[in-house]
Amino acid sequence: MPSSLARVQTAEASRYLQQLCRHWSHKFDVEATADHGTVPFGADRVCTLNAEPDALVMRIESADPVNLTRLENVVSDHLLRFAFREGLGDIRWSRAVA
Repeated sequence: MPSSLARVQTAEASRYLQQLCRHWSHKFDVEATADHGTVPFGADRVCTLNAEPDALVMRIESADPVNLTRLENVVSDHLLRFAFREGLGDIRWSRAVA
């Protein structure tokens, strides 16, 4: 399944991971700890979040490339909104085919 990966440098990775998961838990069956989160946006769309000491690593998988692009934008926009004080800059996604 096509996937996309972004690594965002931040010392607040765990905090942002938890905010994102809490935000989407109202609509989706989210699983989250302080270090790892999974957001199933649909049967063929999932976002996995991992908090490292210096970065938040986000991976999106989607069978549909259009949905992959859409979810890259949705996840990025939400993270930038939650991290507005930090000014994370541009989030760059890299594509891979699994």
